[in-house]
Amino acid sequence: MLYNFLISSVEQYSFLNVFKYITFRTGLAVGTSLLIVFLIGEPLIKLFSKNQISGPIRQDGPIDHIIKKTGTPTMGGLIIIIGMIGSTLLWADLKNIFIWVLIFVSLSLGVLGFIDDLLKIKLKNSRGLNSKMKLSGQLIIGVIAMVILIKYSNHEHLYKLYFPFFKNLIINLGLFFIPFAIFIIIGASNAVNLTDGLDGLATVPVMLVALSFTLICYVVGNTIFAEYLQIQYIPNVGELSIFCGSIVGACLGFLWYNAPPAKIFMGDTGSLSLGGSLAAVAIIAKHEIVLAIIGGLFVLETVSVIIQVISYKLTGKRVFKMAPIHHHFEKKGWAESTIVIRFWIIAIILALIGLATLKLR
Repeated sequence: MLYNFLISSVEQYSFLNVFKYITFRTGLAVGTSLLIVFLIGEPLIKLFSKNQISGPIRQDGPIDHIIKKTGTPTMGGLIIIIGMIGSTLLWADLKNIFIWVLIFVSLSLGVLGFIDDLLKIKLKNSRGLNSKMKLSGQLIIGVIAMVILIKYSNHEHLYKLYFPFFKNLIINLGLFFIPFAIFIIIGASNAVNLTDGLDGLATVPVMLVALSFTLICYVVGNTIFAEYLQIQYIPNVGELSIFCGSIVGACLGFLWYNAPPAKIFMGDTGSLSLGGSLAAVAIIAKHEIVLAIIGGLFVLETVSVIIQVISYKLTGKRVFKMAPIHHHFEKKGWAESTIVIRFWIIAIILALIGLATLKLR
C-alpha cells in the first residue's frame, strides 16, 4: 500500500528509490510489525483479561502447569496477525499475487483458529472445533490457495519438488502437487498448533523459520545469488521476504508478552495461521523439504503425538508419559523454562542445518 504509493513518486523524488530494495523494505517490515505488536499488545491483553477470554488448560497435565496457567488470556494470535498483515500491506508490493496468497492463507487459518478458540472458551473444554470440521476448513483453505497459485501466478516451478543437498534431483509432481501442497499446509498449521503448549515454546521456533525463509526467499528471487548457489531462480519470490520479515517482527514483539510466565497465549488463532503461512511460503519458494528441516522441532512434536496414538491403539501402552513430547519432559519433572530453552536450542541448530542446504549441493 505505502510501498506502491511511494514507488509511484520515484520520478519526482529520486531518494524514494531506496524503497525498491527488498532488503530495505524487509527491515521496515520487521520494525513496523514489532511496533504494531507493542502498541496493541498491552491494551488487548487487558481487554481479554477483563472479559475473561481465557482457554481451558488440559487437566491431565502437570499440577503446577494447571495452577499457574489457569486464567491466562488466549487468542494472542490476533496480536501477531494484526502486526504481520498490517506491516505486509504497508511495505510489500501488492501487485504481487504471491503476497495475496499468503495474506489469504494467514487470515483464513487465523479465522478458523479464532472459531476454535472461541468454542473452547464458550464450551469450557480443550476440544474446541470438531477435528473433522477443523480439517475440512484447512482443506478448503489449502485448495483455494493452490487454485489461485495455479491459475494466476505463472509459477514455472510450481509442480516441481527440489531436494536439498542434491543439485539435480528434481521430481515433477504433476497433478500430485495439489494434494502434496495441501498436506504441507495442513501438516504445518497443526504441527505449530501442537507445539504451542508452553510459554514461548512455539514463538521462537516460528520466528527462526520465518527468519530463515526471509533469506531463502531473497536468494531464490535474486538471479545472481540463485545462480551462485545453484538453486532455482523464481521471479517475484523475493517479495516474500517482506512477509517473512513481518512474521519475525510480530513474533519478536509477541514474545515480550508470551515469554515465561506468559501474559497471553497464542492460541489456535495464531498457531494455525503462522504454521499455514510458513508452509505457503515454502511451497511458493519451492523449499518444502527444507521447511521440514528448519521446522524440525514442529515435526518432532507431531511425530511424538502420532507415535503415542498408534502405540496406545495397538498395544494399549503409551511410549511417552504425555504427548506432545514437551509434556513428557514436564511429567519427568523438568522445569518449564528448561524445556523451552532446550527446545529453542534445537530449533536454532535445525535452522542452521536448513540454511546450510543452500550451499551444500
